[in-house]
Amino acid sequence: MKDMDNTQEFYPEKIIDASSDMTKRKAKLFGTDGIRGTANTYPMVPEVVVKVGQALGYLLRQMPMRKETDKKTVLIGKDTRLSGYMLEQSLASGLNSMGIRVQLTGPLPTPGIGFVAQNMRADAGVVISASHNSFQDNGIKIFDHDGFKISDEMEREIERLVLEEDLSVYLVPPEEVGRTRRIDDAPGRYIVFVKSAFPLSLNLSGMRIVLDCANGAAYSVAPRIFEELGAEVIVMGVSPTGYNINDKCGAIYPEKVAAAVKKYRADVGISLDGDADRVVLVDELGQILNGDHVLAILALHMKQKGELLKGTVVVTEMSNIGLDHALKKHGIQVVRAPVGDKNVVDVMRKQQLILGGEQSGHIICLSHSTTGDGCVAALKVLAAMREQGKKLSELGALMKPVPQVLVNVRVKQKRPLHEIKGYQEFLESIQKNIGPQGRVFIRPSGTEPVIRVLVEGPDRHMISRYADEMAQFLQDKLGDL
Repeated sequence: MKDMDNTQEFYPEKIIDASSDMTKRKAKLFGTDGIRGTANTYPMVPEVVVKVGQALGYLLRQMPMRKETDKKTVLIGKDTRLSGYMLEQSLASGLNSMGIRVQLTGPLPTPGIGFVAQNMRADAGVVISASHNSFQDNGIKIFDHDGFKISDEMEREIERLVLEEDLSVYLVPPEEVGRTRRIDDAPGRYIVFVKSAFPLSLNLSGMRIVLDCANGAAYSVAPRIFEELGAEVIVMGVSPTGYNINDKCGAIYPEKVAAAVKKYRADVGISLDGDADRVVLVDELGQILNGDHVLAILALHMKQKGELLKGTVVVTEMSNIGLDHALKKHGIQVVRAPVGDKNVVDVMRKQQLILGGEQSGHIICLSHSTTGDGCVAALKVLAAMREQGKKLSELGALMKPVPQVLVNVRVKQKRPLHEIKGYQEFLESIQKNIGPQGRVFIRPSGTEPVIRVLVEGPDRHMISRYADEMAQFLQDKLGDL
């Protein structure tokens, strides 16, 4: 396994900032993907996190016992952020005070917690991570006993208990306080689980892979997964300090892996994000393939093998319309879900589908995992390469993206867009000018004080202009709230 230093190249996203002084989120904890915020700032402060643990513990105590034991058990994992230690202890203390036994895994990918919690018959699993955000942020994601993220109803009840109830009245007596202990075999369990997504009849012998773990939760497990399958792995982002997670590395900066693929003449580049639930790939030519490309490759491969249930894939409103065009040519249908991998999973389960994901790289293979898993998705693509005897550039050519521009507008306070005077009329005029070959999609982020403006169409110059105009409109309307 070779190690290589991080380069200094930086590719920032396009952001218009209208928020000189962000306001706190009030009366709401959960966003698109759990609870998230700046560490040591509301809501990611110890006193709130203790209450989240207490609320979760209280709800678990109300549920019937699932196994012959005297206590409910919750598994807690985290990524490599400095604040993870503080929040891990706070969450565990809250759970213990409600009589819940806690098991700590240490750094482990988000999908690993979903799997291990289910595998160890825990009553819930919690991940302390802010995914692709920088080290200053942190968050909480909660999995149910079945490995899927908890329902919206349970999120709302936790929120109500934390914000409205005096949880001290529910504390258990001293003799019933829960214990916390660390478990050592969780990483090994997860490695075996991920490797089982790759056909037993195949291996990765002779394949050179550049792997960027974003100095995050997969820094230890991901290299072992690909090496144990026989690949030569050149690693990046495997030296976490508590401060460098997602710092100009990983899935947010795939250009680094692209450069390394060309330098080392690798067959594939794999970029994971901080909690390894998303992946961006790079082909042997150095071309970057996002989640839409990955979905196109897997959908067609699975259909050819007769494995794509109902010939349908679930995507979100952020997915490029080029994905729809590519899959339609092969008789594959596309269903769109609200943004967020949890929403994608919900639609997949309701419609009994097994493949879905997001352009950002959350790829869900429900036949194997309960949530987005970057390592599983990468192995599925590598298996397609092996089984078809094709290079990644050949497989990736299936999907030809329509030009797409995304502008993020930072605001002081989010409010329903339809309440903004002139918004609907302006939106309709842009859509009319772009025509049926393109689209405009605008949504508030569920995890940040940001409004995302996405415009697609055949003329990049035109859609860039319209995206900037809409962003400026929103900045003017929301900048002085």
